[in-house]
Amino acid sequence: MNDIVENRTFDEIQIGDQASLTRALDQETFEALATLTGNFSLFDLDPGPGDTSMISQGGGQTSWSAALFASLAGTRLPGLGSVTQHIDIRLHRPVAIGVPVTATATVKAKRAETGIVVLDCQATDPTGAEIATGTLEVRAPREKMRHSLIDMPKVQLRRDNRYLELLKACEGLPALGCAVVHPCSPDALLGAIEAAEHKLITPILIGPEDKIRSIAEQERLDISGYRLVPAEHSHHSAELAVAMVLAGEAQTLMKGSLHTDELLGQVVKKVGGLRTERRISHCFLLNVPTYPRPIIVTDAAINIQPTLEDKVNIIQNAIELAHAIGIAEPKVAILSAVETVTNKIPSTLEAGALCKMADRGQIVGGILDGPLAFDNAIDEQAAHTKGIHSPVAGKADILVVPDLEAGNMLAKQLTFMANAEAAGIVLGARAPIILTSRADSAQTRLASCAVAVLFAEAQRKGAALQKARG
Repeated sequence: MNDIVENRTFDEIQIGDQASLTRALDQETFEALATLTGNFSLFDLDPGPGDTSMISQGGGQTSWSAALFASLAGTRLPGLGSVTQHIDIRLHRPVAIGVPVTATATVKAKRAETGIVVLDCQATDPTGAEIATGTLEVRAPREKMRHSLIDMPKVQLRRDNRYLELLKACEGLPALGCAVVHPCSPDALLGAIEAAEHKLITPILIGPEDKIRSIAEQERLDISGYRLVPAEHSHHSAELAVAMVLAGEAQTLMKGSLHTDELLGQVVKKVGGLRTERRISHCFLLNVPTYPRPIIVTDAAINIQPTLEDKVNIIQNAIELAHAIGIAEPKVAILSAVETVTNKIPSTLEAGALCKMADRGQIVGGILDGPLAFDNAIDEQAAHTKGIHSPVAGKADILVVPDLEAGNMLAKQLTFMANAEAAGIVLGARAPIILTSRADSAQTRLASCAVAVLFAEAQRKGAALQKARG
């Protein structure tokens, strides 16, 4: 049987009656409060050493305390059917995010002629220190009401502008010379031009000249300011693009309207390719509106059934990408169907081995844990319920999938069912490779280019530091 909530009528209420509740203002609830009220000054508008938001001075707690007091009146004393007519709140001190606050309401007076009950309210922190005090005037119900409690809907915030942070991080960085391989579709050509207009890349358009010019004219795109290198067909375009990177004429590649295998075949060829000692792998940088931070999924596009050695490279590539976008010590979750090691599921054995390899310094720059099921990797409550104590569980920045099939399905599910934007990049070659899709939005195409710019800058700085050290 469900729990029952029951009100207290005006006649039942006595002077001195009391009710209380305890709640914590967590980060997501705080952001929801700011969003609902439209009070953007509660957010830190200029992240840095000094917090510019009102929350650091307790600016958000007045409305929070008032909401708790109003909730007491509406659900407990008097409860169902009551109407709050006046609230007078005084804030005494800030309360940190995540600290439980106990709100207590005590009946101070009753006004028989109006049916008003006056409540003295107090909010305290766990030490008993007063956070806020106030007075509520509430019109109490005259009739008795009893109802089953209902499950409240969960508020999930959509964070749609996260890619803007990537673009902002690229401000002041040099545009990358970018070999745009076979941009022979409106989407491919438009993506390159938009990235150029945002000063992310300096495009070199490689492909059949007549076709590229025809598309530009059709889409009313001015390409007169960009270098155009004629190529006979898509395979030739890929060959020329790789040669340009080797010659130093371009610092990155962007996939146009050719097949991914056709481009990567030229990248990985033993003679005249862009291979390094590391295996190439693909990373999706996902902006999931309901997840509190960007997340990297790898590998969902290149390595079909990666070996243990392949996964070492896949993870290292992803960690270096995380560093490039500002995650100093990324948390890496190695996914499987379960969170325990069992020889019945080979990916759990590999996860255990990879974690031990990280302990031995064979993978560096991140914190690894696995095997973890998907829910345990991204949801702290799910991890807590299963008794998983880990610095990664529930807080993952990188999700390492068992194989391409799992990764591809995961990325597409998040894209098409959770409205995630998925920027794509290939790493492990001599230059980052921007992979775009016809289904990509303009924002996603720009984000993919921004990621390449940030990664190339991180590589440049790393090489300069290594040279300085001798």
